[in-house]
Amino acid sequence: MRKIQLVLVALIVLILSAFKADHVITIYMIGDSTMSNKPLEGNNQERGWGHVLGSFFTEDVRVENHAMNGRSSKSFIDEGRWETVVNKIRPGDYVFIQFGHNDEKPQPERHTDPGTTFDENLRKFVRETRAKGGIPVLFNSIVRRNFGVNPDAVAADDIRPEKDEAVVEGDTLIDTHGKYLESPRNVAKEMDVCFIDLNQATKKLVESYGVEGSKKLFMWIPADTYAACPKGRQDNTHLNIYGARKVAALAAEAVQKQLPELGKYVRFYDYVVAKDGSGDFFTVQEAINAVPDFRKNKRTTILVRKGEYKERVIIPESKINISLIGEDGAVLTDDAYASKKNCFGEEMSTSGSSTVYIYAPDFYAENITFANTAGRVGQAVACFVDGDRAYFKNCRFLGNQDTLYTYGKDSRQYYEGCYIEGTVDFIFGWSTALFKDCTIHSVGNGYVTAPSTDKGKKYGYVFWNCRLTGADEVKEVYLSRPWRPYAQAVFIQCELGKHILPAGWNNWGKKSNESTVFYAEYQNKGEGADTSARVPYAKQLKDVSAYQPEEVLKGEDGWNPVANGNVLLSNLKR
Repeated sequence: MRKIQLVLVALIVLILSAFKADHVITIYMIGDSTMSNKPLEGNNQERGWGHVLGSFFTEDVRVENHAMNGRSSKSFIDEGRWETVVNKIRPGDYVFIQFGHNDEKPQPERHTDPGTTFDENLRKFVRETRAKGGIPVLFNSIVRRNFGVNPDAVAADDIRPEKDEAVVEGDTLIDTHGKYLESPRNVAKEMDVCFIDLNQATKKLVESYGVEGSKKLFMWIPADTYAACPKGRQDNTHLNIYGARKVAALAAEAVQKQLPELGKYVRFYDYVVAKDGSGDFFTVQEAINAVPDFRKNKRTTILVRKGEYKERVIIPESKINISLIGEDGAVLTDDAYASKKNCFGEEMSTSGSSTVYIYAPDFYAENITFANTAGRVGQAVACFVDGDRAYFKNCRFLGNQDTLYTYGKDSRQYYEGCYIEGTVDFIFGWSTALFKDCTIHSVGNGYVTAPSTDKGKKYGYVFWNCRLTGADEVKEVYLSRPWRPYAQAVFIQCELGKHILPAGWNNWGKKSNESTVFYAEYQNKGEGADTSARVPYAKQLKDVSAYQPEEVLKGEDGWNPVANGNVLLSNLKR
């Protein structure tokens, strides 16, 4: 029967996954090198704005970038690239079309003329997109950073010069595209298509940075800086990572205004971490390091795109007010453990084994997996939380012994809709922590919690409406044992699986702990909830008004994440 249930659950998950995948909107991107994805070898800093656009949408939207370096509207068609795209389009998908840079070039295999052949190619893209039920969107070319009279500005696209000493730059940004900017506008008007004037938007952007400052947007790279261009670059056409993110943000803002049905999926983050080069950084620690110290009264938001990030992450006390948001499948992982040797040949210790350390206050994480994959080698922490007012929503904590270390003695922590797994003492520490609507899964016999609550503290661990489950082979699990004598743990209206032992609680081999701990339950249910055989020092509560989440977490500053989410308190003195 159990196997049948598991098969049914798996089938339901597959059906739901297929349903979600089938309803994802795809944005197909066709264009040239200012839009295209770039190779990452040699720490290449060049990005097309289409390479990074995906991080500006929720996961309801997928960006598939077919833009290619050096292509014009003509060569894109002639090489069969457009045929590849049009065969993929489904009703409701979008096609973002941006050509012009290479249509201007004189080579016959690329050249088109505005008003005739260029316009006709744009019409072809529009007609054939609509024939498949797709939605075409026309863009004109982004601006070149051309502050001087440079007759070679167009040709320089292909040269990617190391130096351009012949041009004396002035104060005025001079257009290089001419009538190629008007063709997308004219065709859009003629065929009733959405037109996004990305040229005008990027012109304002470049002008706002000024002659010198605008180099920050483009591939102006000093020599001997990156292996991808050891001699350096002075390139006024192609964007670097920072510039691509800025231009993609302009495109996303335009989508919000001009395409409301697509715009409702647009999102903005201060920083993006992505393994595929579509973000600001490749590692989470780089993004943390970039956060200004003590940035008050405002959150710094960091998106972690899908992928496994094997790194140890430290969020120091000065990096306050961080929100770390994960796409589905964003995993922070490492494999350190307490008895593993450090560089001095000493054991790392439990505290030294964590994948992630959170010392800063007002940390918020959503949809992130914190994992320690060391295996069953003793203590191996996935997440170490010291900062006050830490809030975790829909996160996963994976490990074995000592998975989640609630370390800070003055730390309040709120876990909402999280999944936490382990074997022995896999939720442990000094902090006041409230778990609401969480799944607490035992992957081995042992103890769910090991609180070390200080004497005189009002609260330790409080679990509301959580599900305690166990792997099939797990038969003997206690709700808690006291790491320190005044440990506190309360389970309220939780579902306790059959793996929970009838005794419920353990004294860690010390009779004296029985008179100092506070272990209590209230209206739990499930096969492990029968209290008739509980240890005599366990308590059954009759009133839980003092254990309401807002009471447990309010402290002296009135923190209430249950009602207010991750909104920052305004009454704090930093």
